[in-house]
Amino acid sequence: MKRIEVTAAILAAMAVVIARTAFASEPAHIGNFEVTEVAPGNYVHYGSFQERSPENLGDNANIGFIVGERCVLVVDAGGSLPVGLALKKAIRRVTQVPICHVVLTHVHPDHFFGAAAFLDDKPQFIAHRNYPRQLAARARPYLNYLRRDLGEFAEGSDIVQPTLLVDGRLELDLGGRSVLVQGWPPAHTDDDLTAFDRATRTFWLADLLFVDHTPVIDATITGFLAVMDDLRKIDAEHYVAGHGRSRAPWPAVLDPQRRYFTVILDETRAAIRNKKTIQQAIEEVGLSEVNNWAAFDTFHRRNVTTAYTELEWE
Repeated sequence: MKRIEVTAAILAAMAVVIARTAFASEPAHIGNFEVTEVAPGNYVHYGSFQERSPENLGDNANIGFIVGERCVLVVDAGGSLPVGLALKKAIRRVTQVPICHVVLTHVHPDHFFGAAAFLDDKPQFIAHRNYPRQLAARARPYLNYLRRDLGEFAEGSDIVQPTLLVDGRLELDLGGRSVLVQGWPPAHTDDDLTAFDRATRTFWLADLLFVDHTPVIDATITGFLAVMDDLRKIDAEHYVAGHGRSRAPWPAVLDPQRRYFTVILDETRAAIRNKKTIQQAIEEVGLSEVNNWAAFDTFHRRNVTTAYTELEWE
């Protein structure tokens, strides 16, 4: 493990042992951790739409891995150490080749807190060039919230720093399989990465695509819409969303998310033109979408807030 102090290494190892011991009594959702092969060599675990809790252990995001002849690339590690360990166990059911890369697609905790499970493999932890700045600003509250929500099951879910930053594009050879890791302009966050398996044309979009789950805007609504225009140009045959799943063809699967953002955009601009306050906009904008998305009450008002604070300066 990449630790400077011996005491820190011992504590981390103890946390892994505790998590492994607790694993047998964990909820069935984690204990029966399933992965689906969505394309040859591409395996996905679909996370829950429920709020993070001791029952689901932060297993809220779609995560998975791509298998090459030489090594494995992990796409996100889940929302806690137990989830990361479950993913690692799933990988070992499929292959014994080394785990060489862990792509941290953005700085939201449901995607990265499981990364500590892979420290012993000594992979490259890959993130967007903006990731360290965002992580530094958010690490403490993220850890506090995780401990609040998971209690003892949060033990060992350490912050793992990236070892390789992407500014633009990065081509990775897994052995007989090339994966393109690409950074995007500010959209969902300002540190979004995607992964594209060239062999099967499988596009891992992380939270640049939500299916059925309310999309989340943590950066810019206009930027998100612009990035979606570029996403549509990707010649994909298979895709993996950050949350949810669909049998809709690519790129039509993007259409509901675009509709949702367009409603927010148009109605927020109208609210600003009519001199409505941000609170009035929060209470009125986008309510026609309420029945189209899971977790609407949790995320929609925050999206309107983000949109209003951006669009009021146009």
